[in-house]
Amino acid sequence: MSDIHALAAQLQDRFGDSLQSVAVRVGEVTVEIAPGDLLEVATALRDEPAFGFEILIDLCGIDYANYGQDEWATEESSGTGFSRGVDARTAGHLAVVTDELAVERPAETRRFAAVYHLLSVANNQRMRLRVFAPDDDLPVVPSVIQVWSSANWYEREAFDLFGILFDGHPDLRRILTDYGFIGHPFRKDFPLSGNVEVIYDAEKKRVVYQPVTIEPRVLVPKVIRAANVPAAGEQDDGDSDAEATATEQAE
Repeated sequence: MSDIHALAAQLQDRFGDSLQSVAVRVGEVTVEIAPGDLLEVATALRDEPAFGFEILIDLCGIDYANYGQDEWATEESSGTGFSRGVDARTAGHLAVVTDELAVERPAETRRFAAVYHLLSVANNQRMRLRVFAPDDDLPVVPSVIQVWSSANWYEREAFDLFGILFDGHPDLRRILTDYGFIGHPFRKDFPLSGNVEVIYDAEKKRVVYQPVTIEPRVLVPKVIRAANVPAAGEQDDGDSDAEATATEQAE
């Protein structure tokens, strides 16, 4: 049994039903726990020698709205255009969605999550904790500052960008966006063009905010097309002439 799978089994034996799931992905163990068990489990992971995760490397928020869905399918391309798969459930990013594409969005559950990346120097191991906020409209999870003090700015960042509230944080305020910023930029329902824009008002002789004037749109995806090279023994006179002309112009 590898060290990673041994750690997964050790976590399952130690915490039992407190773990909602245990998985080994991309070379690390990921465990999911309920918000009510977060502080107890985090403290044990830090203090018990068998684990010794004394360092919180990173903490990030995740928005699982429209998880696994995409507006564009561009794995293939042809001379007539891109292959496309438009899903109306991502209509917040589209300028126009026709009635034929209208799909009623299913009720989302467990939308916001906080993920904690842990390191044990003593045992040379890494793992991830994931905690889902129980309420999508007001996502709240406990603050882990009392366990790992490095969580201070990480929690402020997740609050600023995702709107996740960390109960018990001593100074939970924005850290990246401007004063008076409305909304949370990393939420998947946040408009790509934003809500307001900054301009200089010549009459007032100062910078002012106004509603954004940019139309929301989906950028054309980039597809790397396969080289159109004739097979051995074949010759395309039209292409050859065009290439010769381009070469002459370049020279």
